Amino acid sequence: MYAIVDIAGQQVKVQKDRFIYVNRLSGEPGAALTFDKVLLVDNGGEISVGLPTVSGATISAKILEHVKGEKVIVFKKKRRKGYRKKNGHRQSLTKVLIQDITL
Repeated sequence: MYAIVDIAGQQVKVQKDRFIYVNRLSGEPGAALTFDKVLLVDNGGEISVGLPTVSGATISAKILEHVKGEKVIVFKKKRRKGYRKKNGHRQSLTKVLIQDITL
């Protein structure tokens, strides 16, 4: 069983007892979350597609920790001008455990 859910503007495929990394969510580690913008649910071959969401479907999850992602390097250069700019950042993420998918 899996579902596609909209979390903070991103569509993510989730399964029970799996971890996902999403953009930083408010809440402390150990806090319970409920996502109700479920776009699609596959229950053993029986697919339910929402218009725009599946009515009555919810995803219960738990925040495990707040982490930082991989470093992304941004490099800009203009040839023959001597202009070079190197910059980088690490995205703030939240590690979430999917506990249950209900219809």
